[in-house]
Amino acid sequence: MLILLQAVLGFDNLLYISIESKRAPLDKQKMVRTTGIGIAIVLRIVLLFVLVNLIKYFQDPIMHIDLWSWISGTFNIHSLIVLFGGAFIMYTAVKEIWHLVYLEEHGMDEKEVASTSKVITMIVFMNLIFSFDSILSAMALSDVFWVMATAIIISGVLMIWLSDKVSVFLAKNRLYEVLGLFILFLVGVMLLSEGGHLAHLELFGSEITPMSKATFYFIIFILVIIDIVQGKYQKQLIKAREQANNK
Repeated sequence: MLILLQAVLGFDNLLYISIESKRAPLDKQKMVRTTGIGIAIVLRIVLLFVLVNLIKYFQDPIMHIDLWSWISGTFNIHSLIVLFGGAFIMYTAVKEIWHLVYLEEHGMDEKEVASTSKVITMIVFMNLIFSFDSILSAMALSDVFWVMATAIIISGVLMIWLSDKVSVFLAKNRLYEVLGLFILFLVGVMLLSEGGHLAHLELFGSEITPMSKATFYFIIFILVIIDIVQGKYQKQLIKAREQANNK
């Protein structure tokens, strides 16, 4: 059950790793994914140990804000990490979408190549942010440390294997890269809503409620269907234009 849980909750993390690794030099991308996930697995186990023993400190309030009844909330370490992670993922998705839509339109398809150490650092950092939910969910299912640690290691090995598959698929099917970026943007929205809920955040008197996993996966399903239908329709249009030009 824990391995299955890690796999389901790790989908968004896997997508981020595949997209982020493309910023590294081509011949280093596989190494970047393997090294980044490997380091993240070790740090996840460390984080698991810390959370098991110090969970109350992550849940205790550390800051309260109330600005003229426009925005109010009580923040803890957990909520701040989730909020920051959501905002950063949305920024990454918007930046990559802007590149695809604007730069390629103006004949500037080359991305700025980042150093391998920088990309590995970002993969490890975001992996830790994504791991909070999976670790807390694991703690709700089991209180045996070695069981949870084993599930993290196995899911990490699967993630290394799947990250290569996803990266190759996105490289061969660039149209689906746009879909992946919008899914990543949706992940950021989900994390922001969850972080706002953890902080009991209220905007103009309305409390922030978290996006449910069922809603998240349903929206992804709709996006995939739209992308498939649009792709087939576009191919039919191209075929019809070619036939009209040949007449």
